[in-house]
Amino acid sequence: MDSPVRRVPFVGLTGGLGAGKSEALKALAELGAMTLSTDEVAHEVLASERDAVVERLGPEVAPGGVIDRAAVAERVFGDDEARAWLEGLLWPKVGARVVEWRAEADATEPRAAVVEVPLLFESGMGPVFDATIAVVAEEAERERRAAARGHAAVAGRERRQLSQDEKSQRADYTVRNDGTLEELKQVLSQVLAKLERSP
Repeated sequence: MDSPVRRVPFVGLTGGLGAGKSEALKALAELGAMTLSTDEVAHEVLASERDAVVERLGPEVAPGGVIDRAAVAERVFGDDEARAWLEGLLWPKVGARVVEWRAEADATEPRAAVVEVPLLFESGMGPVFDATIAVVAEEAERERRAAARGHAAVAGRERRQLSQDEKSQRADYTVRNDGTLEELKQVLSQVLAKLERSP
């Protein structure tokens, strides 16, 4: 008798600005998970929808004909109508890509299929996943990382986001990222092992 196909754990990864979500996603890939960043998919969709974005938000968001993500973010920051329009353009296409990607993951059977979603709980996507992971770090460390990437103060950028504590409380697993990358990887390895044992 054929044994049933093991369903790959479908995992949502989130965390605040500067907490180290991208580092965690990379570490999970190195540990045998299949990974996807919704931010990267959104950037690809944004580039493919350049004409619609320029028509709605103005030519200043695409100097030289190339979408400037920082200019787009600045344009919609504080403009609820423009942000709602942009999200309506991007998220259905991002969602469709995630569905395709998950089917690929189930077919190839990695240790887990992990999707990075910055606004995972804020967007109500928590129940979509088998499990969720929140990456957290000390505020000073987050500020330092954000500044190194050219971002404004974390507090200002996170007005629409839940606090780190709230993300942590809602997540199935909380992973601290204040130490070395090796320490981060060790903790994520333990989380993956637990996920694999889950029914």
